[in-house]
Amino acid sequence: MQGIQETPGPSKQLSSMVMDDSRRGLFRVARTAFIEDEILARERDRIFNRCWLYVGHESEIANPSDFITRNVGGKELILNRDRKGEIHAFFNTCPHRGALVERQPKGNAIAFKCFYHGWAFNNNGAFATRMKPGDYPEDFNSDGCANLKPVARLQGYRGFYFINYDAGAMSLDDYLADAKGILDLIADHGRDGMEVIGSEQKYCIRANWKLLVENSIDGYHAMDTHATYFDYLSEAIGGKAELSRENWVWDLKNGHSSIEGEAPWGRPVARWIPAWGEAAKAEVADIRAELESRVGPERANRIAIKGRNTAIFPNLIINDIMAITIRTFYPIEPGLMNVSAWALGVRGESRSFRKRRLDNFLEFLGPGGFATPDDLEALEAAQRGYAAHRETVWNDISRGMTREKFTTTDEEQMRLFWREWKRRMEDVQ
Repeated sequence: MQGIQETPGPSKQLSSMVMDDSRRGLFRVARTAFIEDEILARERDRIFNRCWLYVGHESEIANPSDFITRNVGGKELILNRDRKGEIHAFFNTCPHRGALVERQPKGNAIAFKCFYHGWAFNNNGAFATRMKPGDYPEDFNSDGCANLKPVARLQGYRGFYFINYDAGAMSLDDYLADAKGILDLIADHGRDGMEVIGSEQKYCIRANWKLLVENSIDGYHAMDTHATYFDYLSEAIGGKAELSRENWVWDLKNGHSSIEGEAPWGRPVARWIPAWGEAAKAEVADIRAELESRVGPERANRIAIKGRNTAIFPNLIINDIMAITIRTFYPIEPGLMNVSAWALGVRGESRSFRKRRLDNFLEFLGPGGFATPDDLEALEAAQRGYAAHRETVWNDISRGMTREKFTTTDEEQMRLFWREWKRRMEDVQ
């Protein structure tokens, strides 16, 4: 009788949790990586406290004194512009007794005031409470102890802003590596730049956060998991909806990756489909002509015709497909994550194309669209399946490993994530 297989646990070397055998073409991940509290604690230390994490887009704080509040890596933050327009990221905790200083998700404020004891701060973070003689020493706050504390690192690239809690981390430029090229493609969609549309969408998934990373760049599951959408799309385009065989995987370095290629849906940036009608055809042609004049025909074709799903390690997903969504997610427990998503669009686009963009976004990428409920069910089903991790030890991520060039239905993009995960989790720092 076959006995129970030994499961690699967090007390063992993490190398035993990721099997990367290029000679045999096998790549496997132990299912304990998705369920152990000790693994999550190590991820919080080695990954979320040391990697660059997306905090917001410049369009969300477009004007002086605009602010947004976000939970990033389990810590409450204020991202804002001060009166002069300079961008800051502060910990949203009062230096007095720790209460949240700003409790609204967004707004415009020349100052912040804690509701607990009334401590106030200018929007450049400086302590601004008037004190009576004798309340505090005369040199109180000479060391900045009563100011809002800024995050260790804040940097932006093409309108996308990131923070890092590690003051000694590499620069954002070096960290993003070749992912900058993807952000460039997205930022170049519109002549006047890009903007977040509407507000943040929030939901939770009862699954490990790493499963959503995998799912977001996994072309293998699309035709099966989202069969209903492709049936619907076939009617919209007047023919069979299929994904191109010329879809490729890009290794963007540092654990980042992207899958890119042609797909049958319309793209507001300039790919017309019959369901939009003849009136839209001329407008699409005008958008395409402007794009070509600005970035050249070859780059315009890549922006307009090809879509891409991009993962920036550890947890930023940008789906630039039939619409654009920015998505981040953070673990609450090994089997529970909170997800935040935003729609991104071209600043100044016509009302008709903004409507098409949002229709596309909601019907597939939104929380109630064709795709997201399917994916949630798949991820939660996987997490439930891990209850048998002692008997069924491994996830297999080997598909296409022996190829020289990887397609989006292979799993190289997930392997890139897991190699970086393993490196950071094992690294002695």
